[in-house]
Amino acid sequence: MKSLNKIRLAIIGLGYVGLPLAVEFGKKRPVVGFDIQQQRIDQLRSGHDVTRETEPQELQAASQLRFSTDPDDLRDCNCFIVTVPTPIDQHKRPDLMPLFKASETVGKVLRRGDIVIYESTVYPGCTEEDCVPVLEKFSGLQFNHDFFAGYSPERINPGDKEHRVTTIKKVTSGSTPDIADLVDALYRQIITAGTHQASSIKVAEAAKVIENTQRDLNIALINELALIFNKMGIDTEEVLQAAGSKWNFLPFRPGLVGGHCIGVDPYYLTHKAQSLGYHPEIILAGRRLNDSMGAYVVAQLVKAMTKRRLQVDGARILVMGLAFKENCPDLRNTRVIDIVTELQDYNCQVDVFDPCVLAEQAHHEYGINLVEQPAPRTYEAIVLAVAHHQFRTMGAAGIRALGKPGHVLYDLKYLLPAHASDLRL
Repeated sequence: MKSLNKIRLAIIGLGYVGLPLAVEFGKKRPVVGFDIQQQRIDQLRSGHDVTRETEPQELQAASQLRFSTDPDDLRDCNCFIVTVPTPIDQHKRPDLMPLFKASETVGKVLRRGDIVIYESTVYPGCTEEDCVPVLEKFSGLQFNHDFFAGYSPERINPGDKEHRVTTIKKVTSGSTPDIADLVDALYRQIITAGTHQASSIKVAEAAKVIENTQRDLNIALINELALIFNKMGIDTEEVLQAAGSKWNFLPFRPGLVGGHCIGVDPYYLTHKAQSLGYHPEIILAGRRLNDSMGAYVVAQLVKAMTKRRLQVDGARILVMGLAFKENCPDLRNTRVIDIVTELQDYNCQVDVFDPCVLAEQAHHEYGINLVEQPAPRTYEAIVLAVAHHQFRTMGAAGIRALGKPGHVLYDLKYLLPAHASDLRL
């Protein structure tokens, strides 16, 4: 088994997960940060991270980190951490292509004694049953004889400046007991919160995928409660605040469920379960309910506009926020797009305003041309979809100023006091 000081590290994939990891390791040891996007590498070399997860001074502090798009620069490394995305396809099935491509890249430079650690969220068994065969194919080496594997699931929370990669406890695992110890020791070099060494790679994979499945189901429950309370004419937020006065009530809130984890990971688990002949009911029911919330929001908005005799067909409507969560530019699997497309189906003219999101990314990913600054007294309805701090700063008066007289304001995120909006979930 290699000793820690003989590990020559490479991070494969420099997105929201890989870059913060590479930066922290780059403060301690030589690291090759590898990504297939030349534009991303050029930006990082210039000291700029478009994800805003890493500040310029942090990049500068990682003095032993060098960036590359050249696979040949990986040949001097003997430990590879793979942090590429694991999305779902249009049929909500796991899309393992980024993982397979990364495994192919690593397999071509893999040598005897090397270790490949995966951080991408997958279903239990994926590392050893799906990724390792790719490594074997392209390296010609034998698993657990010539090379080894580990799994340490990412727990990055985009936009969260308090819970960082080093301050979140890390689950680790390895394909043999010795490798498990080495992987754990490697991460303990940077993780100040400590580690939890799982008994196997499958246990670590399962632990990750249920973290977000649990959150998804909890939010689905609150979303369903919101639908019920709305029919009763009860303010959901007031109910949750009252229930939250008990010490063990979980503080979830209703809303859109998107992003790279919560709205995706459950499908990895259900895919694996179905391949084993078990049809999950509760997990998929939660997914269906959460995926329906965009249509529900628009139905409520249209009903409120109709009651005010506002013409829906051709109405100018402002959607404030496109990112999947507050105070970050991340557009992955944002469910705000459901509101936009549903409104367009009603033939509404929809403007989207999001000061956190890069305009070119919004256009590339969703064909949306963001407005730079909404004009005052323009909109029949305003949907406050994301709780960016810029919107909080505007306050009710600033947001209301964008609407025409008699407009409808729908606050999805409880950003404003109850009396300041016309609709809340």
